[in-house]
Amino acid sequence: NLKKNLPLILEQDYPDFEVVIVNDASDDETIFYLEDLEKKYNHLKVVNIKQDLNFFSGKKFPLALGIKSSKNNYLLLTDADCTPASPSWIRKIASNFNDKKEVALGYGKYKSEEGFLNKIIRFETVSTAIQYFSFALMGMPYMGVGRNLAYKKSLFYKSKGFISHYNVSSGDDDLFINKVADNVNTQIEINPESFTISAAKQTFNEWWIQKKRHLSTGKYYKTKHKFLLGSYSLSLFIVFLLFIMLLCINYQLWIIVSALVFRELSQLIIFKKSFKKLNEKKILLISPIIEVILILLYPLLFISNLFIRQNKWK
Repeated sequence: NLKKNLPLILEQDYPDFEVVIVNDASDDETIFYLEDLEKKYNHLKVVNIKQDLNFFSGKKFPLALGIKSSKNNYLLLTDADCTPASPSWIRKIASNFNDKKEVALGYGKYKSEEGFLNKIIRFETVSTAIQYFSFALMGMPYMGVGRNLAYKKSLFYKSKGFISHYNVSSGDDDLFINKVADNVNTQIEINPESFTISAAKQTFNEWWIQKKRHLSTGKYYKTKHKFLLGSYSLSLFIVFLLFIMLLCINYQLWIIVSALVFRELSQLIIFKKSFKKLNEKKILLISPIIEVILILLYPLLFISNLFIRQNKWK
C-alpha cells in the first residue's frame, strides 16, 4: 500500500504541504522504506511508534501523535491503502477552508471489481455518503470518513481531540466529526478529483467484521442524529415488511406492486444524479436488490454487536 500510494501523495500538485505518516508498530520492512523516502522527500515526516506505546485500542492514539507532530494548521487525513484520485486531491479539499469553514468532508470510494460483494460494498458506501453529504448540506453534519477527511488542527485542540471517546476502538473520523461539526464550520467536496480510492474487502467475513466496527460507534452519536438515522433505517424496514404482510393477506396485488414500483422508481431517479456525481453509475440499476439484502443484514449486524464481543483492532 505504501509503495503504491505514498509517492502519489508526496507528489501532489500543491505549493506547500507536509506529509506525516505514523508507523504504528509495524513488524515488516516499512520503517526502512520510510527512511529511504525521507531522504528523497524533504516534506515527509515519519512518526514511529513502538509496540508498547499505544495504550489504547484503535488508531486514535497514533493519529493524535501524528497531528501533534505536524507543522501546519490544516490537516487532511487518509489511510495507507487509499489512492488519491488525482494530483489535485489536496488542492480540491483545501479549497473548502476559509475563516468560517474548519471541516471538509470528502468521499472515499471503493475500487470497482468483479463479484457481487464488491457491488454491495460500493452501494453501501455511496448511499452512506449521500446521507452524510445531504445532512451536511442541510446544516446537520454528523460524520465523515477517515479515508478522506480534513479539519483544522486548532479545532482538534479546541475540542480536546479524541479524549471523550478514547474508550471506543473506532470513531476517529465519525465520532470526532459528530462532536465538532456544525451548520457553520462544515463543507463538503464532491469533485471527482478530490476522491480517494481503496480496495474493498474480498470476503464476506472481512466485510462483516468491518461493518460491525463501523456500526459500533453509532450509539455515541448526538441524540438528534441517532433519532434521524434510526427513523430512516426503520422506515426502509417497514416499507418492505408491509409489502410482505400485504402479500400474505392477499391484498390487491396490482396496488401492492404499483406502490413498490413507484417507490423504487422514485428512489432510482433521486439516486441517479448522486451516483453520477460520485462515479458509481454502474450499480444504479442493481441498487434495489442490494438495498433489500442490506435491510435484511443490518438487524443481524446490530444483534451481533449486542451479543458478540468485537475483535481487537488490527
